Amino acid sequence: MSSTLDRIWFLIIVLAAMGSMTPYAQAESFTVTLDQPFNGKITLSPALPPDGEYPGGTKVTVTATPNGGYAFDSGYYSVPGRWGTMYFESMTNPFTITVDRDQRIGASFIEAEELKGFHVIQDVIYAQPGVKPLKYDVYIPDGAKRLPCIVVIHGGGWSTNTEDIMRGLARELVKTNQYVVCSIDYRWLGTLDGDETPNTMVDLIEDVFGAIAHIQEHAEAYGADPGRLAVTGDSAGGHLSAAAANMVNKIGDGGFGVKEGVFEYLPTYMPNGKPAQQVRSTMAKAIRAAAPSYGVFDGDSLRLFVRDVPSGWLKAIAPIENIPNAQERAVPQLLLRGTADMLIRNEPVQAYTDALKAAGQTVEYVQVEGANHAFFDWKPDRRTKETFLKYGVPYAAKMKSFFDAVFCAKP
Repeated sequence: MSSTLDRIWFLIIVLAAMGSMTPYAQAESFTVTLDQPFNGKITLSPALPPDGEYPGGTKVTVTATPNGGYAFDSGYYSVPGRWGTMYFESMTNPFTITVDRDQRIGASFIEAEELKGFHVIQDVIYAQPGVKPLKYDVYIPDGAKRLPCIVVIHGGGWSTNTEDIMRGLARELVKTNQYVVCSIDYRWLGTLDGDETPNTMVDLIEDVFGAIAHIQEHAEAYGADPGRLAVTGDSAGGHLSAAAANMVNKIGDGGFGVKEGVFEYLPTYMPNGKPAQQVRSTMAKAIRAAAPSYGVFDGDSLRLFVRDVPSGWLKAIAPIENIPNAQERAVPQLLLRGTADMLIRNEPVQAYTDALKAAGQTVEYVQVEGANHAFFDWKPDRRTKETFLKYGVPYAAKMKSFFDAVFCAKP
């Protein structure tokens, strides 16, 4: 009976996550509302009818024009979602939207000075194990040559968002010209990507390792050093970045839970001609530091999202259960959490801090006074941007100083 209830509970979570993402197939027309942008304007073609409705299936081209001194940040349409407004963004201008539901359309602009000194390679595809192509964006300082590389992993409950939501943090980390930054995407849990076979947390961790393997393989083309990597992420990305730092020694081709006591991760992308053992060794030497922000680190918390699995399976995906001894592999970690965060409490983060110290690892746990959850997010709305400016910018600087101590300190 409990197993049946667990499946019903999981179905409710999935349906809630999907929310209004499913188009209203029976409607003949849909209401479109324009968000009046700050520091620029948008035009629609065909123009929005006087009644504010387009026939279903209409392809609308949106052109964004920034004011003087500003630049295009993103274009988007938005709908209600699991955690408030859900944005579907485009980094190209103009961009086209197919009207298949009631939605809002808008654009985001940013001060042009914020985009100087680096360029971005958008949507590098590293694998496609299911319906969704898996990709990452690369932020490259001008003149970059063999710089350390920071890999950023987004949050969203393992079931929403893309790498775009971390572009504010990526821009802060790249702007001093000391790091190349790669912001990665991964599959969502369950069937939220449209895959027939539900994706598991194991799949997501394998995606992260696959992205890192692809980044290492192409690092020199990005001006990065494949042997000097750091990982960071927030919320679900906090978990995944801690998993990448702690569990890289679990990379292998022995399967996950197929054999008794064997829990190995096979990266979604594998470089040609390189066995899993070589990828594991190369990646383990390269990952030098981690900064998981307001993440989930223990099995009890993860069980809310991966129910009805054996305890051995649960331990194998929990970063707190897989901390390497510092004498074997030292990975300094910086942990950030807002004091007003009601999703991630102090106690489990402190427990993870204590476990790192017990393993001899260097760790700094900083609580950000007054900050709520997801203060590293960047979205088109003004409130999210203001939160990022208040908390994200100064604590991105704190994170960068932490990485500097690892990569730039004199021997």
